[in-house]
Amino acid sequence: MANEPHVLSTTEGDLPLETYHLRLGERAWRILHAGAILSIDDEQRLLGSELSRFPYGIVLWPSSIALAHELASRPLAGRRVLELGAGTGLPGIIAASLGARVVQTERQEVSLHMSRRNAQENGLTSIEHRAADWTAWADVDLYDFILASDVLYAASMHAHLRRIFEENLAPGGTILLSDPFRKGSLALLEAMQAAGWRVAMNKWTVGVKPPERPIGVYELTRGE
Repeated sequence: MANEPHVLSTTEGDLPLETYHLRLGERAWRILHAGAILSIDDEQRLLGSELSRFPYGIVLWPSSIALAHELASRPLAGRRVLELGAGTGLPGIIAASLGARVVQTERQEVSLHMSRRNAQENGLTSIEHRAADWTAWADVDLYDFILASDVLYAASMHAHLRRIFEENLAPGGTILLSDPFRKGSLALLEAMQAAGWRVAMNKWTVGVKPPERPIGVYELTRGE
């Protein structure tokens, strides 16, 4: 994979890819992506550009970077991990590098290809990649961790996500959701908290220059 040209072949032609390098302690990873969306201005440019025709999963979002850093301190060896909307695959790749058994899911094949390719770029052959649609979810397995980065923005998906959280989280398991404090995201978190889930949050900042993007990483566990 190291000698493969850094392009992504799509129906629109070949798309040049960039490389994000992440170092945590003595470990280092490389993530291919179609552009880093680190600021609100970056996000607005993406939505108004030609790139907006491509699935959002092929670009690198700040929420995935924050979640990757959060995972670095978690005891993940031997844990079963499900990543929803994996995109470039960064959080799941960190989890697998720390010894977790990871399943990464994506609805769009081009995004699934990106996460699969990044796993290979980092020498990880143990990650399982699946095409999956939240509205037609069929997985009945239980997971110790469920991960997702910036997936809460669409209220129409909240019921589907909540069903996955409730049915696929193992007893004693943890959900980790990263989000750039989008207004629409809070509704699902508040609803789950009202239903008895415990919700905690760590705040991260992501960026290469001010203003950095604030990101919340929310930890959800079942109440007693």
